[in-house]
Formats: sequence, C-alpha cells, structure tokens
Amino acid sequence: MKKTTAVSTLKAGFENNFAALSNKFYEPSMPQAVHDPVLQKYNLKLGRELGFTFTEETPELADYLAGNLVFADSTPIAMAYAGHQFGSFVPQLGDGRAILLGEKITPDGKRLDVQLKGSGRTRFSRGGDGKSPLGPVIREYIVSEAMHALGVPTTRALAIVTTQEQILREDGIHPGGIMTRVASGFVRVGSFEYFAARGDDAAVRKLADYVIARHYPEIMEKKDRYRQFFSSVATRQARLVAKWMQLGFIHGVMNTDNTSISGETIDYGPCAFMDHYDPNMVFSSIDTMGRYRYANQGTVMKWNLHCLGICLHALLGKTDDEAAEVIDAALAAFEQEFLYARKVGMLKKIGIETPEDQDYSLLGELLALMENQKADFTLTFRYLADHTRQDSNMTPQFRKLFKAPDAVAAWLKTWQQRLATVNRPEIIQAEMNRVNPLFIPRNHRIHKAIEEAEARDDFSQVHLLAMLYENPFTEQPEFTDYAQAPASEERVTRTFCGT
Repeated sequence: MKKTTAVSTLKAGFENNFAALSNKFYEPSMPQAVHDPVLQKYNLKLGRELGFTFTEETPELADYLAGNLVFADSTPIAMAYAGHQFGSFVPQLGDGRAILLGEKITPDGKRLDVQLKGSGRTRFSRGGDGKSPLGPVIREYIVSEAMHALGVPTTRALAIVTTQEQILREDGIHPGGIMTRVASGFVRVGSFEYFAARGDDAAVRKLADYVIARHYPEIMEKKDRYRQFFSSVATRQARLVAKWMQLGFIHGVMNTDNTSISGETIDYGPCAFMDHYDPNMVFSSIDTMGRYRYANQGTVMKWNLHCLGICLHALLGKTDDEAAEVIDAALAAFEQEFLYARKVGMLKKIGIETPEDQDYSLLGELLALMENQKADFTLTFRYLADHTRQDSNMTPQFRKLFKAPDAVAAWLKTWQQRLATVNRPEIIQAEMNRVNPLFIPRNHRIHKAIEEAEARDDFSQVHLLAMLYENPFTEQPEFTDYAQAPASEERVTRTFCGT
C-alpha cells in the first residue's frame, strides 16, 4: 500500500522567501513518502546550530528527514534551473531529486536552506525516479562535513536516512537513501541560465536582486550593484577553487548547475581527494575527456563565470560593448585572484607566509618531485613539517613517500635554508600543521564504509569517519592507519554521481 506524506502541526521556524518570488522559479513539490525509514546518522551539532531540539531518539525525526512528515511552516518546492553540463547547454534541469523544505532562521539570525535529496520525483526529474542510492548519500555526508572542518565553504550534511527501497542504476540495484543537506543558498549559475535562455530579462533581474539581498546585502543599495554582484561572485569562486587545489580536492562535475552563487561547494557526486600528486588526475566516471581534472578547475570556473556574465549582460552595461568590458574585467580579476590565492595558499603549506620571487620556483620544484615520484599529496606536506630544522634528518615516514628519496634531499636542504631566514622552526612547524591536514576523506575508506552499509547495514565506519574528519589537523594516534594512503590494490580510481 502506498504511503502518503502528512503535514505535521509542529512548526520548525521555517520561512521561504524564494517561494515568494513567483512560481516560475520553482514547482511546489511534496516529498514522496517511504515505508519504514531508518535514521542512520544525525548531525546533532549542526541540528543545534540550526535551532532544532531533536535528538536521534526523537520518534518522529526519521519521518521528518525522510519526507513522510512535513513541518507545518514548511513550503516544499523544487527549484528551476538549467546548466552547461560538460560544456553542452541543457535548457531545463532543476531539482529532479531534491526538495527545498524552507529557509531555517537559526538562533543567531542566519538564514539557511534545508533540503531533502533523494526524496522522489518532481516536475524536473526528466523521467528519473527522483531517488538516490545510499552510496552517494554516504559520500556526500562524509565529504561535505570533512570540507567544513577543513575550512572550505560548503553545503552541510544534517542526516542520512535509509528507505528500505531498491534503487536501479546502470551498475545494478542499490539500497535507497535520503540526505538532508543545508546551505546558505541553492541558487546556481544555472538558475540564471534557465531564465536567460528563455529571454526573461525581468526574471534574471528579480533573481539577481533576491541573491544580492540574501548573500551580498552590503551592495544592495549601490547604483552599480549588478556589476559589484558579478565581481563579488567571481572573487568568492576564485578563493573557493584555490582552497580545493590546496587540499588536492577534485570536484569532478563542475557544471554550471553545480556552481553555487553563494560561493559554497555544492554536489559531491564523483568528487575525490588525490592520493598521489597528479595535476591531470580525474576520478569522475563520466568525465571521459578530463574536462574537470585537478589542474583545470580554475579554468573551468572562469568559463562558468563567463556563462553567468552572459546571463547578466543586460544588467552590466547600457550597450553590448560596455557589458562585454565589464565581464572581461571581472574575469581578468578572477584569474588574478585565483592565481594569487592559490600561490599564497600553497606556499603556506611549505611554511612560507611572506613569499619572495624564488619561493614560487621552490614550490614548483617540490611539486615536480611529487609528480615524478607519485608522492602522496596530503602526507608529503604534513610530514614535511617535521623537517623545519636544518639539522633534522629525513624521517622514515617522509622518506617512504618517495621512490627515490635521495633526489628530495637537495630540495629539502634548500628549503630548510630558506626557512632559517623566516622564523623559529617550531613556530613554522605549528603553522604548517594548521594548514596541512593529516586526515582527509580518502576514496578507499569511503568505499569501504559504503560497502559495509549497503551489504550488511553496518554504519559503524560511516560514524567513525564522520567523527574522525571533524578534527582533520589533529593527531589521533589510535587512527593512524586512517591517515595513510591506500595500498595499490586498495585504490579506488572511479567515483560515481548516483543519478
């Protein structure tokens, strides 16, 4: 017997200003109820930040997070957007398996979107089932929360619910899952493309005003607010992608519909953190041409921003030439900001806060050694901090990262001489350990956690990884193995989005 969604009498402090725009921006969409949902992971700390008073023992919580129950003040909608996917424009995408419950006003006055992902069909499902396999839900929960702990702007994960459903995908049948995720906003570059493609300039302006008021209120009263808006989005994206690069993170599907206007990382389908350093690394199973490889992420983001600029064309200048000049200037500033943020961030990883010209070559030499010898990206920088003293010998854990460690010795000596001119070794070491994590969400660990959850309904590894990645910069001796790179037979080289 089909189960139906019910509206609760309980209010949760929701508003929905986006729903007030007009229904051309969205479609009212109730979640599809499921039988016997089980709450497998609840982010109690985030729940408290949102102002929820639930605990995992709250009887109705699984039903709320599965979409069986909807809060009385919730206005569930599926948002409309388009997007360039791998460079090709798709005029209608939208929330095909996600439903925005509303905007939660937190105790400290923040406005955050709360969304169910995998909660059933909407008008934008394009023939799909609107569901999510459990694996991608687990991956997004673990990685998004790890990114938050690593200091990267990101959507957040509130909960994982299993649904007892069987989800058919190309690679087989998988148990179903629903994720509750939280963001400062879910408007994307593709949201603007949806209306620009339809020639609806009034909707583009209305959406721009909504986003400026919500995410960039300091420029709302400026006469040139649309120009400042475009420039501000570009700056946030430059800094965001630079942070990805500093962590060896590869998004995997940087389509314009996955580029958030708020400047947060969104959608963690085929993402991954590099093990050994390779600037051309690709993990995404659908990125067959390597468009979204590690080294190309800055270039792709610049291209995505160009798409946004085209959508805002009429708002950026009185003539085509004037608008084009504004777009070109903002994109040039993006490139400059990205390169600067990336260089500064990478140099901090080797203990240099105030760079000199020769430091860029020093960094480049290390990266070349890491690439040639397939050294682990995360551990190279982390273990390098143990060598800030000129009289320190190469530690065994650092040495074993390189196939020919003697080739690194000369670089190490030059680097130590450079640091000797800067600060005390123990200060530099502490600073390096604050920017170089020891624990990252490694593919093989996530893969194992997913396997155990799917095959045996065992979520112990999911809980362990979520706990471990809350403190990625901290030594946790009992979990030393979780910091290590995978053995060759453990490596997971392909990731999937689950749609």
